[in-house]
Amino acid sequence: MIEDGELAQLVDDGIRGVTSNPSIFQQAIDTSEQYDDQIREILASNPEASVDEVFEELAVVDIRNAADVLRPVYDNAGRDDGYVSLEVSPLLAADTAGTIEAAHRLWKKVDRPNLMIKVPATPEGMPAIEELTAAGININVTLLFALSAYEDAAHAYVRGLIRADDPSTVSSVASFFVSRVDSKADAVLDKIGTEEALELRGKIAVANAKLAYRTYRAIFEGPAFAAELQNGARPQRCLWASTSTKNPAYPDVLYVDSLVGPNTVNTLPPATVDAFIDHGEIDSSAVGSNAADAEATLQAFRAVGADLDLVTDELLKEGVEKFADSYVDMLDTLRRKIDSITG
Repeated sequence: MIEDGELAQLVDDGIRGVTSNPSIFQQAIDTSEQYDDQIREILASNPEASVDEVFEELAVVDIRNAADVLRPVYDNAGRDDGYVSLEVSPLLAADTAGTIEAAHRLWKKVDRPNLMIKVPATPEGMPAIEELTAAGININVTLLFALSAYEDAAHAYVRGLIRADDPSTVSSVASFFVSRVDSKADAVLDKIGTEEALELRGKIAVANAKLAYRTYRAIFEGPAFAAELQNGARPQRCLWASTSTKNPAYPDVLYVDSLVGPNTVNTLPPATVDAFIDHGEIDSSAVGSNAADAEATLQAFRAVGADLDLVTDELLKEGVEKFADSYVDMLDTLRRKIDSITG
């Protein structure tokens, strides 16, 4: 996408940022020879390089080049947009010190102001978010499912901003996952099986996201953050993640149309981008409207005997495991590629 100009065309069409993950790298490494020459160069300069080190070098080059494509967006938007996200190893999700060290290393290696480092919203990730923000590193807080975790991440960002030398240079997003919530919640509702329970299918994720946005506004548009705004600080925007519709019975742009609003970001896979361009609807008040109805929906979810905290706890646990598994699978693919190149 970088080399053939597809990414530049997407940016021209209105895409404002890019994220990466190990699964994307795995597919690219496994199904093409585009990385073979880079792998040879890395091994020629460092024959003892581990597979992790080889991957990091490959990733850094791609992220740096993508950041360069998006740099005009970043400059023209006054640093509000134009970011590229790269995650620390998911194997560090329970390691605060390891996450901080890895984030500093990646930040220095990529050496682009429009980089965001992805840090998971685990209990161990929260202090890392504060420390890295204080150090002036842009953070994409990922794997947010619970409202309580979102609030913790927002406050960690604010604490970091207060300690930062120049808060005006720091940006952050809070990646709040959407469709996975409905997938898990729908399974719970199907198991309960009452008419009241079944009526709630496909409604929990958007309601959960709307309440997260209400919390965002309370924190970042309230008087407590006003002093930071005066110092040039930016709010930590809500980013809606996992926005492709998993259930074919639901509209394919359900998690896009419903969550449009000021100071939000939506990460879309290519098929959802195409669907939204074709028939999406833009209502700039969508995510900020009907918060009372959203709260009532979640109360109804609990009233039928479902436990939203249990749902979000399981999603975080599964998300950490899936990210780690994807990373390990990617390393296995890369190891096989290295073996085939080196014989």
